[in-house]
Amino acid sequence: MKRLFKVPELSILVALVAASYLVIETQLAEIVSTAPILAIITSSFLISTLIAIIAVIAGVGGGVIFTPIMLGFTSIDTLIIRATGLIVAMFSGLISSGPFMRKGLAESRIVYYCAIPIIVGAIAGALSAVHLSEHLGATGDAIVRLLLGVTLIFIAILFIFGGSKAEYPKCKFVDRFTKKIGLDFYYWEESLSKLVHSNPTRALQGSVLFILVGFTGGFFGLGGGWAAVPVLNLVMMVPLKVSAACSGVLLAIGNAAAIWPYIIYGALIPLFVAPWMLGQVIGGIIGAHILAKVKAAFIKNILIAIISLTSIKLIVRGMEGLFGIDIPII
Repeated sequence: MKRLFKVPELSILVALVAASYLVIETQLAEIVSTAPILAIITSSFLISTLIAIIAVIAGVGGGVIFTPIMLGFTSIDTLIIRATGLIVAMFSGLISSGPFMRKGLAESRIVYYCAIPIIVGAIAGALSAVHLSEHLGATGDAIVRLLLGVTLIFIAILFIFGGSKAEYPKCKFVDRFTKKIGLDFYYWEESLSKLVHSNPTRALQGSVLFILVGFTGGFFGLGGGWAAVPVLNLVMMVPLKVSAACSGVLLAIGNAAAIWPYIIYGALIPLFVAPWMLGQVIGGIIGAHILAKVKAAFIKNILIAIISLTSIKLIVRGMEGLFGIDIPII
């Protein structure tokens, strides 16, 4: 337990949650019963911790699990859920960014280059989400649920048939544009005890794909860890460890930008967000320790099952909202 509180972010979040409890007790006690609110905060923290554990072991951001489940099985406003989902995804990236940067795994030139398109895409996605909600109301919510359900099916298929990632991809040809911006780098590979040289390629195609990754994350509140690593590793031919490290940093940057349209619109509620952030920190630390002792493939199968079932629920709710039909499903 002492190791948990050595994490600065964790100490801040503990203080934030404690302050939330204090506000409830002092400001709301005379107006409403605080028992239901405290129960919601406690359950949110526990569920967030579990989501973070699964997400870390499966190698994805917590937003991929949080947002679909909340949109599929609750009646909370979709913008509030997506704003909170971005916070969940952002903290998943923030917790890993520090260690990755200190170890030199997150190559700064890759991060700087990819940060611009993912920020542009993320802000565009968030603005589109707010615009859709303002002008279409309940119909817009139904469209979001339906589109997210279809997107989740694609994500599940990507997890199942996406092909094996290359630990050290060999680039046979580096295009002129990538050479011109100079993305080649060395990094220290601890497992080999030597410097490894990497020559990324297809930087232009990668930037276009990162705009799409950012847009999807900003619009749905998912984050984009499920897509960022394949783009870096399979398209730009960046080593797998560096891809994962850069992905965490890029998600933290992209989600931090995407959250602002939601904040300006008033969709971010601190009292609702605080326990989810705290759960992500603690769950992320616990998940990192469990990862060494369990088979990640088993957890990934659980994740695929969760995503598949949730996608069905989202599609059903979307169709019900759009067409006014009642489909008998849980």
